[in-house]
Amino acid sequence: MADDSAEGAADRPGVPATPRARVRSAALWGLVGGFAFLVLAQGYLLVIGGLPVGYVGLFVLAGGIAVASGGIAYAVEHRLHAKRRT
Repeated sequence: MADDSAEGAADRPGVPATPRARVRSAALWGLVGGFAFLVLAQGYLLVIGGLPVGYVGLFVLAGGIAVASGGIAYAVEHRLHAKRRT
């Protein structure tokens, strides 16, 4: 039987992540949010047609969504991890 205490303590639920890991995770979630917005906007353009903003506006909106989703991910990740819901 393997000794569970020898494995990384940071992998156990309820143990807080390091600040560097939280920042990296939040940045990746921000990228996911920004790219997901761009994919949805492209699908809308292909299926329905024009949007009220141009491509520059879409990238500005995607950047704002990326920042917002990254900030939200950073703010709530420790709470979800503490409740063992990650």
